[in-house]
Amino acid sequence: MAEIGYTLMCEQSPPKRLVEDAVAAEQAGFDYEIISDHYFPWLEDMGHSPYAWSVLGAVAQATERIPFMTYVTCPIMRYHPAVVAQKAATTGALSDGRFTLGLGAGENLNEHVLGRGWPPVNIRHEMFGEAVEIIQALFTGEYVSYRGDHFTVDSAKLYDLPCEPVPIGVAASGPQSADLAAEYGDALIAVQPDAELVSRFHATGGAGKPVFGQLAVCYDTDAEAARQRAHRLWRWFPAGWKVLSELPGPVNFEAYAQFVQPEDVAEQVPCGSDVDAVVRAVKKFTDAGFTHVALVQVGGDHQREFLGWAEKELLPALRDL
Repeated sequence: MAEIGYTLMCEQSPPKRLVEDAVAAEQAGFDYEIISDHYFPWLEDMGHSPYAWSVLGAVAQATERIPFMTYVTCPIMRYHPAVVAQKAATTGALSDGRFTLGLGAGENLNEHVLGRGWPPVNIRHEMFGEAVEIIQALFTGEYVSYRGDHFTVDSAKLYDLPCEPVPIGVAASGPQSADLAAEYGDALIAVQPDAELVSRFHATGGAGKPVFGQLAVCYDTDAEAARQRAHRLWRWFPAGWKVLSELPGPVNFEAYAQFVQPEDVAEQVPCGSDVDAVVRAVKKFTDAGFTHVALVQVGGDHQREFLGWAEKELLPALRDL
């Protein structure tokens, strides 16, 4: 049986509400939580993007049992990997070991703010490999000096570590990144139920490791209202990763999204209150080999209705799955 998670979507909720939602999701019975780590929302209509790591510190104190994970943090530009290691170690210590560091090679949307340009994907993967090596070395608690093609670390050391090293999940969208996940990660992260990606991960060193996925849903007792909300807030998603990782700002996603119709979004986002529709969508992930599937409710103002429905109807049905 897959573990079912809840998404703290920073792009659609202010920080205090995210912490409140994290507590409510734990009480509703979700198995784990994930949080996005963005500088910008995908669309201006989404309206938020607080600093995820401040939210994580609050979540670590406000919740009691539930594990949580970044989904995902980019350690190659906006954050130096030595700083990511310190953030992750502190969060792991605050949460008594409940934290997993989810890492990915990033999106132009969030990393361009440094004004350093956006490297091609092969360079980003090189940078990512070096970044993970630095983070893993610092998790040992020893002094670390490192000189690579992209990063330098001069005699760094972490003084506050959790009892066990923070696990690292690695996001992948194709063969090259799946190989990176198998080499460097304790888990694979993906956003599509891609059985070939999971098989590649297993075959290149990831056998037996967890596989994390994410599914957007838009709960509402009025299915048409859910469909319209999903289109308004999630019309960026059908672009696919080759577009999502390259566009530089919400205005650019808006330009793309003007061609996306409500039915295009509804094909990928179950809308309404049909439990079976969500179960079928989750089953695509489990059939593809995913061990964890996190749900993200579209619409920051509709989290409590969703959590109530999930506790009473959806989670019991997914447990049966």
